[in-house]
Amino acid sequence: MAKKVCIIVAHHPFTDARIFKKEAKSLQKKGYHITMIVPRQSGRLFDIDGTPFRKQFLNKVFTYEGIKVVTYHSESTQKALSTVLSNESVWERHGFNNTLTQLAIQEDADIYHAHEYLSLFAGVGIKRQMKKKKGKDVKLIYDSHELTPDPLDPRYTKERRDLLKQRLLTMLDEVDHVITVSDSIKSWYLSHKPDLPVDVIYNSPPLAQHHKPKTYNSNGLTVGYEGNIVASQGKMEKILCISELCSKELEFEFKIIGGSRYGDSKIPTHLPHQIMLTGWIDYHALPKTMDNVDIGMVDLESVKHSLNQDYALPNKFFSYLNNGVPVVVNKCKEMEEFINRHHCGFVIDKTNATSQDFANAFLSLHQDMNKLQRMSQNARHAMERFYSWEHMENRLFAVYQSLFAT
Repeated sequence: MAKKVCIIVAHHPFTDARIFKKEAKSLQKKGYHITMIVPRQSGRLFDIDGTPFRKQFLNKVFTYEGIKVVTYHSESTQKALSTVLSNESVWERHGFNNTLTQLAIQEDADIYHAHEYLSLFAGVGIKRQMKKKKGKDVKLIYDSHELTPDPLDPRYTKERRDLLKQRLLTMLDEVDHVITVSDSIKSWYLSHKPDLPVDVIYNSPPLAQHHKPKTYNSNGLTVGYEGNIVASQGKMEKILCISELCSKELEFEFKIIGGSRYGDSKIPTHLPHQIMLTGWIDYHALPKTMDNVDIGMVDLESVKHSLNQDYALPNKFFSYLNNGVPVVVNKCKEMEEFINRHHCGFVIDKTNATSQDFANAFLSLHQDMNKLQRMSQNARHAMERFYSWEHMENRLFAVYQSLFAT
């Protein structure tokens, strides 16, 4: 009989690339029966850019691409899930009666796979109640997309960060396996729980098919930026400034793949001719969109105030490399080590790089087309040999097989 897996989600969109398009679909392909328990906000499911689905996915339970999806109203769980900061006696009395936990228990799965701090809390409740009420020992995976709490996050007081961390360490005692997204985050977990099984599954895409090696013989340059642009963070202003600086020296285009999230009206709708805004692109269409991109940009600001930024290897980083696009980044530990290992990009030696710093890097690389060509080849080679989702998928399967073997 095929094993049942229940993916529990507290706040991610249900079509999230890592959760649905990679992990859930891979496990389905392997023969597992997959159910996802996912949140509605104001009664709606929402797309990856935050846009609510108004005419789709209206039923409480439905099947999407062969995967069962059970929905709940996130507002109904907030009070109960917030008791994670209380003592464990409160957990049992008031925390584990939340809708997410109870719906997941009804699925009677063999493995529960949590994707956030709060869904991990729900998962602890599932594991305890499945044992208490049904006498069934289930396995619990914590898929840690980032460190929560971030030890450097200034938005929280030290007292709150310490309490969140203390509760996390308590919950980890009931976790059977941790999956995370970078080696630095893995090291953080092992420094606190040396016996905890932890594996890294990078946020890398399936290997782009029909790849054509890039040829750098043009007088112009196209820089790509993939992902969100939050107006309040000044990212668009930085892109505009970089474009203005580079356009003084050569024929330049900045290609933004993504843009503002739903409801952000501050992104200008009329942009200079040097800037192309594609909007949000279907996951499988990204390789074609990258065809004419020469260099990719990753700018993770406030590294000094976020260990997650310093430890990050974001989706966009691998998306560039997957398509043979060398990447220019500000100084972040994990990306810097990766680039130095594979010689697939350039690291600006500043944690908070300015528009001028990025423009200088782009213009300098443009002066050495042979170097760009080698970086492009190295980027694609690294994905082919080590990092594409096909490699990560095998790591995921190994984690699941190890849990069913115990």
